[in-house]
Amino acid sequence: MNRRPVMSRRTHRVNSLMNEKKIFATIYQISKKDKIDVYVVGGYVRDSLLDRKVKKDIDFVVVGSGLEFAKKFEIEYDGEGTLIEFPDFDTARFVFTKLLEDGSKEKLFEIEFAGARTEKYDENSRKPKVVATDLRTDLERRDFTVNTMARKVIASGLSKKIEDPFDGQKDLEKKLLRTPLDPDTTFSEDPLRMLRVARFAAQLNFEIEKKTYLALERNKERLKIISAERIQEEFFKLLSAPKPSVGLWILYETGLLKMFLPEVCDLWGVDEVYGHTHKNNLDHTFKVVDNLAERSDNTLLRYAALMHDIGKPGTKEFVPKRGWAFDMHEHLGRKIVRIIGKRLRMSKSDTEYVAKLVRWHQQPIALMDEGITDSPVRRLVVNLQDDLEDLLTLCRSDITTGNPKKLAKRLKNYDVLEIRIAEVLEKDKLRAFNSPVRGEEIMEMCNLKPGPTVGRIKKALEEAILDGKVENDYKKVKEYFFTIKDEYMQSVQEWEKN
Repeated sequence: MNRRPVMSRRTHRVNSLMNEKKIFATIYQISKKDKIDVYVVGGYVRDSLLDRKVKKDIDFVVVGSGLEFAKKFEIEYDGEGTLIEFPDFDTARFVFTKLLEDGSKEKLFEIEFAGARTEKYDENSRKPKVVATDLRTDLERRDFTVNTMARKVIASGLSKKIEDPFDGQKDLEKKLLRTPLDPDTTFSEDPLRMLRVARFAAQLNFEIEKKTYLALERNKERLKIISAERIQEEFFKLLSAPKPSVGLWILYETGLLKMFLPEVCDLWGVDEVYGHTHKNNLDHTFKVVDNLAERSDNTLLRYAALMHDIGKPGTKEFVPKRGWAFDMHEHLGRKIVRIIGKRLRMSKSDTEYVAKLVRWHQQPIALMDEGITDSPVRRLVVNLQDDLEDLLTLCRSDITTGNPKKLAKRLKNYDVLEIRIAEVLEKDKLRAFNSPVRGEEIMEMCNLKPGPTVGRIKKALEEAILDGKVENDYKKVKEYFFTIKDEYMQSVQEWEKN
């Protein structure tokens, strides 16, 4: 059966942005004409009761065919957007967009129309058999009681009356997350809900009901039927929460994290040799993620914080007279990040961005020692390029000391380092770094064809600039080129003889 969405050919254009009143009015007119009840459900209702001002997509339940209703909405609504149809689920999504000056479109938000339905799942699949039903039965199949409330679309907008068959309002007051049905049933049917409850706990700062919490560990193996892409998407939503560690600890303690990120779980523990201990790297890592969340909304950077010490378990060693050491853990960490990136089906660009930050996160600390020359600063700038600011944000977040004086001192060191980086940038013009003497010119001056020797010469020129042997200036680099030219040409001649 084809389960791919069907794109409607009809696209709307309008200059106005989201207008909820207009949306509700259009839906009401259609529902009145067709004598069909339509309800807003889920997060929109929950967040309005919490007075939570967040950009929110809107879900509608149609007591009838959701797909047919959506097609009528597409015709009646005078606005820019595209209808995406999911015929197998009697569902359709209307994506509102804004037409930009260059002719491209920017997504603003979306609404979804679903027919009231119940779903029957095969034990080894996430693809349900959909059967039409009434509103109450539709609500009971949802994840948590705080998401099972509904408000009917009426002439004035939304009804003040809240359909709440599972006491979602009481759970909102208690700040409690629980499933409307037996949690084993809810989680077994859609295992992704186990990650979602951890995410909601972190986003809303809610507790998880004990019965619901205990069901997480019992059902963790069911996560195996969920695709890596969906796990990645839900996990990154958790990382976008104000305090991600709330959800991360839930995933760790219930064994869910081990199902897709066992390397993070391996950070747990403290070893002792001759009275020497090291910090619990998992606890430290989760604190770093929280620190970074206070500094940046960049979810991928928060993920890099989660990965930054991922190489420590594999490099942990007790060294006499030194204590516990994790030498070269940043290099092993880079390799592990790439392995995890493939497992979670992350894009290559996202994976390499994180791998780069993990590889270099130790370097800024070394640059704070007195007497360090400009050379390592240049190398850091060249290797990080536009990601340097993110690296420094990560490094600041890596300070988890509870001592206010130590914290202030270490943060000030990074302020000093930033000034030094700015000075080197200004002096050496390194932002778009390449040898000012280009490969084509090297070939002409050496009478060489394209090949490895040209690359080696160019690399030698760049290394000389980074080491401070010569300024990043065309004339001076060319002069330096003539001092090393014969050495490389001699190696070419010897290679040709052999």
